[in-house]
Amino acid sequence: MGLLQVTDIALPVLEDGAAKSMSFGQLFLAGGWIMWILLALAGVSIFIFTERFIAIRKASGRDMNFMNRIRDYIYEGKIAAALDLCKSTDTPIARMITKGIERIGRPMSDVQSSVENAANLEVSRLESGLPFLATIAGGAPMLGFLGTVIGLVKTFMDMSMAGGTVDISVLSGGMYVAMITTVGGLIVGVPAYFGYNYLVARIEKLVFQMEANSIAFMDILNQPVEK
Repeated sequence: MGLLQVTDIALPVLEDGAAKSMSFGQLFLAGGWIMWILLALAGVSIFIFTERFIAIRKASGRDMNFMNRIRDYIYEGKIAAALDLCKSTDTPIARMITKGIERIGRPMSDVQSSVENAANLEVSRLESGLPFLATIAGGAPMLGFLGTVIGLVKTFMDMSMAGGTVDISVLSGGMYVAMITTVGGLIVGVPAYFGYNYLVARIEKLVFQMEANSIAFMDILNQPVEK
């Protein structure tokens, strides 16, 4: 195997000079042990995003007449029917309203505090796993850069050991680690970053809906019943 020109660095060559391409699996293995960590992080980020997306989508489903029915039941004195409606709806908003209905008859400050505490618990459940997804979004590129540094160190060590004339094949191992791990880290980190922000935006929208329904519920309790 002869020396290569600068323009040939990206492609290994056979003994007869014919170009040889590398498969994805070969490129992955050339990246070294960091690629396995990045692969695991990719799997975890996909799982977290999918699971949270389904959970948030389910939580966002709501009956447009839900609060109207709650108001009618409360005005008619059908507290048990209002509780049954909340339990059958099974959404964060319904569970939040359930806590308020259960405390009807107590001071309004206690009812409001109960509703707010329930809302905070629901938001906490929705955000479960998101900090880890954010960590992957920031940590995966850093791992890729770590692989880059390790690859460059290996390259310079190989150059110093090779002496004056350096065959590109001596440097290829370190260069593969340096370049491939950077690409791998970005491939994992960038989608995780966008996925995290998308889920956060969906949760913020749901929180706004919960706040609006909380205010509506307190208005129902404060509004005098029309006879």
